[in-house]
Amino acid sequence: MKRLSLLTLSLCCASIGIFANTDKAKKPTINVEQVHPLCWWTGMQNPELQILLHGNQIGQSEVALSSNDIKINKVVRPENDNYLIIYVNTLGAQPQQFNIELTNGKKKTKVPYELRHRENQWKGSFDASDVLYLLMPDRFANGDTSNDNGMGLKDQKLTPDEPFGRHGGDLAGMDQQLDYLQDLGITAIWPTPIQINDMENGSYHGYAITDYYQVDPRLGTNEQFKEYVKHCHEHGIKFIMDLVFNHCGSENFLFKDLPSKDWFNNNSEYIQTNYKLGALVDPHATEAESKLASDGWFTKEMPDFNQRNPLVLDYLMQASIWWTEYAGIDGIRQDTYPYCDVESMAKWNLRLESEYPGYNVVGETWINYNVGVAPWQKDSKLGKTNSQLKTVMDFPLMYLLDKVCDEETDDWDNGFARLWDYFVQDGIYEDPMHLLTFLDNHDTDRFCPNAEKAANMDRYRQALTILLFVRGIPQLYYGDEIGLWSNKSKGDGLLRQDFPGGWENSDHNAFTEAGRTAAEKERYNFTKKLLHFRQDNKAISEGNMTQYTVKDGIYCFSRHTNGRTVTVILNGTSKEKNADLTRFKAVLPETTAKEIISGETLRLEEQIDMPARGILILDFKK
Repeated sequence: MKRLSLLTLSLCCASIGIFANTDKAKKPTINVEQVHPLCWWTGMQNPELQILLHGNQIGQSEVALSSNDIKINKVVRPENDNYLIIYVNTLGAQPQQFNIELTNGKKKTKVPYELRHRENQWKGSFDASDVLYLLMPDRFANGDTSNDNGMGLKDQKLTPDEPFGRHGGDLAGMDQQLDYLQDLGITAIWPTPIQINDMENGSYHGYAITDYYQVDPRLGTNEQFKEYVKHCHEHGIKFIMDLVFNHCGSENFLFKDLPSKDWFNNNSEYIQTNYKLGALVDPHATEAESKLASDGWFTKEMPDFNQRNPLVLDYLMQASIWWTEYAGIDGIRQDTYPYCDVESMAKWNLRLESEYPGYNVVGETWINYNVGVAPWQKDSKLGKTNSQLKTVMDFPLMYLLDKVCDEETDDWDNGFARLWDYFVQDGIYEDPMHLLTFLDNHDTDRFCPNAEKAANMDRYRQALTILLFVRGIPQLYYGDEIGLWSNKSKGDGLLRQDFPGGWENSDHNAFTEAGRTAAEKERYNFTKKLLHFRQDNKAISEGNMTQYTVKDGIYCFSRHTNGRTVTVILNGTSKEKNADLTRFKAVLPETTAKEIISGETLRLEEQIDMPARGILILDFKK
């Protein structure tokens, strides 16, 4: 068995104080290298706790606990003698420190463990009242240059000019920009994974986790992460944690030193997935194609967990609960969701709901058509199995918005007529308000794929207005608000460029008003205005949606609930239009309304002039 680096071992041990007996001359020791979870809490809805121990030839050790009120339910001894998996019952136990006592012949050791009092009070998760802000920590802001040196991990280089290298962004940098996000009007932040990725190359993105209980030291420490989440909450911003249960990094100790061959799919042997997620909902698919889609590995460097193994599922479930308790996170974005075992993930969702009523998980459902996305949502009648997943990602809308804002709208086939047709089909979704909507993300072309489209403010204004006011939970990708542009023609690295101003040597600083260009100011200020108007607006977060068929290039939709109506009218053409307001009488409850973009109070006659690509956002309050 290959040993972990000294740094990794010290990180694992320092959080819970795991040290073998030091008097080796008097008592031989049993070396325990990992203990997961690092600690646990009293008063959980499910009192059973799985404790995984990993160390050299510990598997045959006898196990006892020094606690009087924590009992062992069972001890599992996997095929690999380097593991012990202990299930204990914490029902009625008080907060305490106790020892896990291992005895193997004359060798004995005591592994300290802690059962803590629950500090974080569950206050609810994210929903349609929020706007999420997706960022990549390595590329957002570098607030602490002392962790730029690689921190003893395999990927040592800091290569800021290399799109696929590490650039040095970290938790400290993210923390320093919370005022910026609060000013913009963001209410929830979703960073790509912050857990350690001790991989040889390409570790900057975070999706090849090598320890599920440690923050990557190039980003910060566990304690710094906990403080960061606290600071988010102090700024009125929720924290959504990006987790990866489908696969891990090949340098994860669970893969390098397999507990048993059934911890990973295909008997822990590499077989590439076909990426054809449609096969999982296709009524005509063969069993072999469906199995290859779900059980094939994402890449050779990212082996696929076998969630059907209850030991694996318990391990992963507890990791998500641990971060919720330890750091007080407010929800989860689960990567590559359909590649996981649907029945196992349903159990996970139910477990979270049991511990934290109302817990929201958004699953990455990267399927380009709604009939493929819908079956993955909780209670969908189209699903072969109830996924119990509340929120799915509306990739079809993303692709539509990229197209319709470039087209001239007609009454049937182009521009906003496509959008109307898409929303007509919302009945296919069990809960359209639990769709994550977005213009782009870290895996797609940016909404502005080139400089020409980045300069087109009308295009952005119309797309953002639609995104923020239709049903669902909107998400922005960092830099959308200032017009960052890039595309996938040269790989994903360029989609994840540094935010201007996040580094000491930045030649301009878009985090500050004074540092933004005129174009950046225009885009930022428009975004800010809409985001702040959206906050605490129940017509948008809770209201029904009404839309009208497109006529003469004009598209109208409305959000409404008791006492509040917000009606949006868009000109989808490059020509001035005279819009007939009599068609929209049902969503124009008063003869006057405040127009949000201009701030003016408008008198609504039978017709109104709409400039080319114009927008009206009308707010009615009783």
